[in-house]
Amino acid sequence: MGPGAGMLMQTELVWLLGAVARGDETAFERLYEATRAKLYGVLLRILGKPALAEEVMHETYLKVWKMADRFDPATASPITWMVAIARNRAIDIVRKRGDISIDEEPDAPEPAAGAPPPLARREMTAELKSLLSCLGRLDSEKQRIVLLAYYSGWSRDQLATKLDIPVNTIKTWLRRSLLEIRECMGA
Repeated sequence: MGPGAGMLMQTELVWLLGAVARGDETAFERLYEATRAKLYGVLLRILGKPALAEEVMHETYLKVWKMADRFDPATASPITWMVAIARNRAIDIVRKRGDISIDEEPDAPEPAAGAPPPLARREMTAELKSLLSCLGRLDSEKQRIVLLAYYSGWSRDQLATKLDIPVNTIKTWLRRSLLEIRECMGA
């Protein structure tokens, strides 16, 4: 098995991202399976903590799902584009926390070939699908606000200014949207 083993051909990844942009969940699962080990490896190197790497990976795929229509094969390969999304989020976390150190978990077992354990992968795929489907039930404006707030880290004030909506309305919408998502996911 060479270094690129398990990775789909670049053209196929471009095609899958195109299908994901049209809301194709099967294509999304295939994209996830083809790229997760690579993304997880990148995130683990930056963050040093398997649980945190998985959490950021989860966020990255949610962003990929939402932003697939913005991918431009002329400017980057699919994997480069996805790694950039993951790295940016991981680096933000490192900057914000300022306390992440690989030494904090000296006993953490080294993951085999940089991939999460199979069980966690299956659970994550199911959880991610559930989250995406619940997020998909919100109207598009509320989806956008939830994503900007929780995945792009925008403050309530930034959202109010950018979207020209009163800050109290933003707070109410976020609160209701999160309750809807939580209820939908059966939490």
